[in-house]
Amino acid sequence: MHNQKQFLIQLNQIRQRINTACVRSGRKADEVSLMAVTKTHPAEAVDWAIAGGLSRIGENRVQEGAGKRPQAKVPGALWELIGPLQSNKARLAVSTFDRIQTVDRPKLVKVLDRICAEEGKSDYPVLMQVNVGKDPAKHGCSGPDAQSLAEAILSSEHLKLEGLMTIGALSEDEKTVRSTFSLLRDLRDELQAALGCQLPELSMGMTGDLEWAIEEGSTLIRVGTALYGDRGTYHLSS
Repeated sequence: MHNQKQFLIQLNQIRQRINTACVRSGRKADEVSLMAVTKTHPAEAVDWAIAGGLSRIGENRVQEGAGKRPQAKVPGALWELIGPLQSNKARLAVSTFDRIQTVDRPKLVKVLDRICAEEGKSDYPVLMQVNVGKDPAKHGCSGPDAQSLAEAILSSEHLKLEGLMTIGALSEDEKTVRSTFSLLRDLRDELQAALGCQLPELSMGMTGDLEWAIEEGSTLIRVGTALYGDRGTYHLSS
């Protein structure tokens, strides 16, 4: 992992890339948020992000986030789960994270809704993960199943659907990657029209494709390695 000085240099570079992409696409810079993905890095990485002005922390694993969040010394961030969620870890996820981005099946909706009821949580924020690229190696519901999943979330009593999330195609071809993002944006627009709701968040884009994601409408960029260097070897202390 980088030292804090190098982290701040990298953070400034990422912000410049975001600003440039926003200018090029006619968007305001404050329309796009930057999330620090701290998976496999110690709680110190979280403190650097918050001290650097970032307000969103992304973790891929429920148990790692649960162990790390109490260790962070600098308060003020929203913690979000951006990795797949198993139903048997849903309760820990709800107690650890301020938002779950990876709701991808009706069964998980039911489990989360029940747990939120038991924990006294209302309007718990979630995003719906969609595998628009039909990549068998990626999680997420299919495009054709998206409306029924959205309806399940909207009809739940304790969840609040705030938007959609996807992972871009693993390709260096701009057209291929852009199509992933444009398909998610178009799907979001279709769902808003069909269901009469607002789904403002489009979580899409990482280090290698953030410019394309922004130009296709992303509102949240998820960046880890470009901020912190190679993955760390963080282990839960137990």
